[in-house]
Amino acid sequence: MLIKILLTIVTLGYSVVPALVDSNNTHATNPGWDTHARFHVIWQVSSYVYVAALALYLIWTAGSETWPLWQATILAAGAYGGFWTAVFSRPVYGGTLVSQTNPVPDIKWNIAGRKFSTDANVTAFTPLVLLTFVAARLLLNG
Repeated sequence: MLIKILLTIVTLGYSVVPALVDSNNTHATNPGWDTHARFHVIWQVSSYVYVAALALYLIWTAGSETWPLWQATILAAGAYGGFWTAVFSRPVYGGTLVSQTNPVPDIKWNIAGRKFSTDANVTAFTPLVLLTFVAARLLLNG
């Protein structure tokens, strides 16, 4: 049951969260974005929602079978792998983590008096990737 809960969280992280966060003026209706770029963000986000619907079906109908859970894990790894590919290949395509015209603000931290900030997407997706690895590890250990 723990694996199913972890995979559900991971699945919602790559589908529902971006659908909610990206359906505003930072992405889908950003006046600084090319209209074709807006098209692509809606395509990507809605595709992930549909893939997530399949993953949630696999997760919650798996019974005691592990193969459907592995499939959901692989789908999550693909979604998050795509994110990290975009992050690390920015120099190749000239991308940035945030829009210059209407940026999503960084997450501000103050831990033991040490102040710093981190990118919102990297901050959100890093723990979800770790949960994906935890779910895969639990599946391996049967």
